[in-house]
Amino acid sequence: MGRCIQMSFDFDAVLERAGTDSLKWAKYANGSGSNGVIPGVIPLWVADMDFAAPPAVITALRQRIDHGVFGYSQPIASQIDAVVDYLDRKFGWAIDPEWIVWLPGLVSGLNVACRTVGVAADRVFTATPIYPPFLSAPKFSGRRVASAPLVCDSSGWLWDFPAVDAVLKTSEAKLFLLCHPHNPTGRVWNEDELWQVALLAEKHNLVVCSDEIHNGLILSPSRQHRLFATLSPEVAARTITLLAPSKTFNIPGLGCAFAIIPDSALRRGFRDAMHGIVPHVNALGLVATEAALTSCDDWHAALLDYLRGNLHAVERAVAAAPGLDMRPVEATYLAWIDAREFVAENGIENPARYFEQHGVWLSDGADFGAPGFVRLNFGTRRALLNEALARLTRAIG
Repeated sequence: MGRCIQMSFDFDAVLERAGTDSLKWAKYANGSGSNGVIPGVIPLWVADMDFAAPPAVITALRQRIDHGVFGYSQPIASQIDAVVDYLDRKFGWAIDPEWIVWLPGLVSGLNVACRTVGVAADRVFTATPIYPPFLSAPKFSGRRVASAPLVCDSSGWLWDFPAVDAVLKTSEAKLFLLCHPHNPTGRVWNEDELWQVALLAEKHNLVVCSDEIHNGLILSPSRQHRLFATLSPEVAARTITLLAPSKTFNIPGLGCAFAIIPDSALRRGFRDAMHGIVPHVNALGLVATEAALTSCDDWHAALLDYLRGNLHAVERAVAAAPGLDMRPVEATYLAWIDAREFVAENGIENPARYFEQHGVWLSDGADFGAPGFVRLNFGTRRALLNEALARLTRAIG
């Protein structure tokens, strides 16, 4: 168990995505130049990688397609066992299968959580900068957002827990949206930080919805992912843990995620909030999830090595670029780049738009609650990343 069907993987392969159904590549689907390098704008924005899915996943999908029947589906025993065994094997968390609530995507889970906890007009807390659905999901459910900013020092991004405590006290929020590992900063919250979140949740009687979709993308050798709910049974009882194989195994288009909710009343409320709104997971998503969680350890290890090499290339380029800065990325394949000094010195209104005009499409920090920043997705083949970084360097001048 946990092995892939082959031992070597080519993350440098040129896989044409321009002109396909790819959201990431659609805006500039103008075809590849020599050696597969895009002559127009290189898209390094939305968080999917430009690599093929693991071979074991592709094989499992082919076998399922060969069956030829695609009726209404439900999770079968082996797919449920895959989740249970994965959480035990990777994190030492022994869960009851009844705790699993299947979802067609993690963002759906964020929105359902906002509809589950409290009543309309209640506040939902999160810390900024943050993945944009953390800011939109409360609003879609009639809730209001309460937030406190993360702070940054020479070592990286940190919580300002006194500020969080003050906001929670005055806002009377009912739900705490936690992102761990954190998107976009790439932090892996350590156990002490997680305990401080847990103590604040207890103090203010909050449910914590913890998005842990990037748990399999730990790049720093000194960091290890700790699932928030595993701190204690009491913490687990107030936690909705959202997980999916989509980021780690690059299968977001297959739409399969799951919530782990140990508390029966909270789980019942979550299911009730889904009724009539959230569709069932599709058959291929379930098949891909089982294969990803049970048969792809070798591919996963190779991916992490490749991403670490890509991260080093980004770090070198940013360090050499006047006016740009970034703190250490401990997890994810996303670099959170501070361009505020550069734009201030050059009278540039929007750094994301500026870099797009110079051939690199990055995510706009304003969407994350942090104007002046950009997010760069380095989950792509090395040659394309190097070309994008060269364009970034030329744009800086």
